[in-house]
Amino acid sequence: MTTDLLDGWVAWLRAAGRPRTTIGLRTYHVTRAAQALTVPLVTATSTDLADWLGAQDWAPATRRSYRGSLVQYFRWLVATGVRVDNPAALLPAIKVPRGLPRPAPEDVYDAALGAADPRARFAMLLAGQCGLRRGEIAGLHSRHVERDLFGYSLRVTGKGGHTRLVPVATGDTLEFLLRRVEPGWLFPSDRGGHLSPEHLGRIVSRSLPQGWTCHTLRHRFATTIYRSTHDIRATQELLGHARPETTAIYTQVAPADLREAVNTAVRRPHLELVRDE
Repeated sequence: MTTDLLDGWVAWLRAAGRPRTTIGLRTYHVTRAAQALTVPLVTATSTDLADWLGAQDWAPATRRSYRGSLVQYFRWLVATGVRVDNPAALLPAIKVPRGLPRPAPEDVYDAALGAADPRARFAMLLAGQCGLRRGEIAGLHSRHVERDLFGYSLRVTGKGGHTRLVPVATGDTLEFLLRRVEPGWLFPSDRGGHLSPEHLGRIVSRSLPQGWTCHTLRHRFATTIYRSTHDIRATQELLGHARPETTAIYTQVAPADLREAVNTAVRRPHLELVRDE
């Protein structure tokens, strides 16, 4: 793949208002495909793409994400007259099984907060107390911290460029930290700008036991909010999800709540009927 084609596609995505994180991910996918294929990507057929995707040991969600990037790239090639067809669009749709929520346990979260350095602790609080994604945390600026009549909120730009306000618990440690942020990026990079989402995710992961990540802290937030409110719409808004079906993946229902639901549905006279036999 020539640099001109890649630069042209990136410019197209920017013109469409795609978030920087999305552009970076799509570019990575397409660049990796171009490097791995035995033919130039611009001339690849649907068979070439299917053979390569099929040979990868990826989770369904990763496979679908790559397919989506390739579909968009070839759609741009068609729109600009470089190609007359979109071979990626002929690839079979990839079904992603519904995942199970995996919230970080409270004892794991508390212990990690107590042992972490200030930067990692700040990031973990934003994930665990506000449910922010690692990219949303990395891109926070002091201007995104807003004060209203009730306390502090964060103006967060999430996937798809959608913006939401996430309240910060009044009197919480996180509110204390946010009130004292200096002007500029909350997680600045030594090279200018802010840390990359990947870098920030590694900072958090290093402060957690193996197997727990920034994303499991987001699951922790979602599960806690849903347990306390039983309001899927409120949880959805706080997480910045487009659909409540996605939010359901993040919210773990406690076994005690499931048992209570079943107990409510059982008609107690049934037990008496059995005892009488």
